[in-house]
Amino acid sequence: MTMLDRMRRHKGWLKWSLALVVLAFVIFYIPSFLGTPTAVGVGTVGAAPTEVIAEVEGRDVTAGQFLQRYNAQMQAYRNAYGPSLNDQILKQLGIDQQILQQMIDEQAAVIEAERQGLTVSDDELAQRIFAMPGLQENGRFVGEQRYELILRSQVPPLTKAAFEENLRRGLVIDKLRAALTDWMTASDAEIDREFTRRNEKVKLEVVALTADAFRSQVTVTDADVATYFDSRKETYRVGEQRKVKMLVVDRQQALTRVIIPAGEVQRYYNANLPQYQTPEQIRASHILLNTAGKDEAAVRKQAEDLLAQIKAGGDFAALATKFSEDPGSKANGGDLDYFGRGRMVPEFENAAFALEIGQTSDLVKSQFGFHIIKLTDKKAAVTRPLAEVQQQIEEQLKQQRGDQQITARANELAARIRTPADLDTVGKEAGLTTSESDFFGREDPVPGLGVAPQVAATAFQLADGAVSGSVASPNGPVFITVTGKREPYVPTLDQVKDRVREDLIRSRATELTQQRAAAIATSLRSASNFAAAAKAQGFEASETALITRESALPNIGASAKVDEVAFSLPAGSVSEPIATETGTVIVRVVERDEVTPDELRQGREAFREQFLGERRAKFFTAYLSKAKERMAIQINQPVITRMMAATL
Repeated sequence: MTMLDRMRRHKGWLKWSLALVVLAFVIFYIPSFLGTPTAVGVGTVGAAPTEVIAEVEGRDVTAGQFLQRYNAQMQAYRNAYGPSLNDQILKQLGIDQQILQQMIDEQAAVIEAERQGLTVSDDELAQRIFAMPGLQENGRFVGEQRYELILRSQVPPLTKAAFEENLRRGLVIDKLRAALTDWMTASDAEIDREFTRRNEKVKLEVVALTADAFRSQVTVTDADVATYFDSRKETYRVGEQRKVKMLVVDRQQALTRVIIPAGEVQRYYNANLPQYQTPEQIRASHILLNTAGKDEAAVRKQAEDLLAQIKAGGDFAALATKFSEDPGSKANGGDLDYFGRGRMVPEFENAAFALEIGQTSDLVKSQFGFHIIKLTDKKAAVTRPLAEVQQQIEEQLKQQRGDQQITARANELAARIRTPADLDTVGKEAGLTTSESDFFGREDPVPGLGVAPQVAATAFQLADGAVSGSVASPNGPVFITVTGKREPYVPTLDQVKDRVREDLIRSRATELTQQRAAAIATSLRSASNFAAAAKAQGFEASETALITRESALPNIGASAKVDEVAFSLPAGSVSEPIATETGTVIVRVVERDEVTPDELRQGREAFREQFLGERRAKFFTAYLSKAKERMAIQINQPVITRMMAATL
């Protein structure tokens, strides 16, 4: 299984496991509704932080908000998967679209909460703030001055008003979710059944006959292709299509004419200096011994013994790995990486920032327990000089100015374009030329523009003889009129011959896997050595570890069909041939690991919370999807495309 497969399969797990680590971790992370602060400014060459990338009922989602969350998610993936995670894999995961959809959903949820009359009072907001561990010292709120200092120390800095507004939005969404889903329950029988289904395991020997391995044995003639096509013509039916004439206000051409004076770059730099500043940071390792539910004196004694070992020359990292109870850092020898002020609980922060490089602290007591801290590095506060970021700022301002000019020009043209004929005449007067696309479907790229969903949608909405207003596209604002319509049709064989040939080859290769699997199944079932019998037939048997359902199998990937059969068989049994999307599989159940009554009893209540959380999340998502159908949602894909091109 490739890394991409693992990440796709475990995206939900990664999100929640990271969240749990943060909750258990000693670092206090400001839970900004906009996302996790990052160590770089949120502006990029591709888009200014204030540029709007989406609107929900007229409420903006900005590039800056998006990039805060995007950068945090990227860092989470990189931390989890290490240096083997490359930009190509990240792009294939489509994280940008996932995050954009999350932010649209959040805007929609706030709007729906307001429609339901839900609000968050000032008292509720204050109680939530006062209860945050990172805003407490000795069990009491740190006070207004330190509260604002902590917010300002985030990267980029947060204002009190922005933080509290974001927190209020998050709380009102929580209220909506609770109002809609808190009534949901699950019976003990349902919980036990699902817990068992998810946790029972099997170890398998797998013989996979893949269609790709049999392709070379397949020969097809033109007559075969024609017969195959005639028997399933509807499979190749093409949906409704449109052809358009278009007048594009080309964005790239407009940008070549934009000049940004040096003085304007300087003014922008001065006004947005926090974007280019990195506060003082330190890197430290620590050993945490929890005191929750324990004899504090005994824990202190254990911590003192560890400290004595360290003072005597003991290996800090080795001791942290063995004894630390911080799940987020113990595997890394206690390393916390770099952090700035306001990111730790106060006791920890004060002790860590007072150390010299290489120095180890005495015991530090916090609400989490006893810490031993070792400072490993310091970074002074840094402001990137103008010379270093001048080109970035200039390009950013150029993009903004260019967009303003393009929008103004599109508005001027919109006032003059009233009929399809105006596309040519008005365009010529403006120094622009029209072009005509080929036919395209509702979900297809628009020939000449690429992926332009708003243009495609407009083309299918326009009345005969009408001309559109300005429509966003990757190339810039575009005006269109429909010049051709094509009703759904079944293409001729010549139009889809290559596709039909490929489908036929794959179909016959799959049939060969089924025939071959049927031929060897009897010998595999009767063999005393499954792997040896498979090898005698020319196939390799792969053995899995003990696996749960939905695990990826060698040369197959995850298969619900294989799961259904494998988990129904007793140990030692060999399956009948199982058809999968990639070919045919025969499995032998080597071992079964059943869920014991003790495991069920111990895990039942924790699983109940997980199961109900999943059920409630599914219901809430479905409800929100219906709610969004009533809302006006606009996505500025050109800005997103430009922004993402500059991000990875």
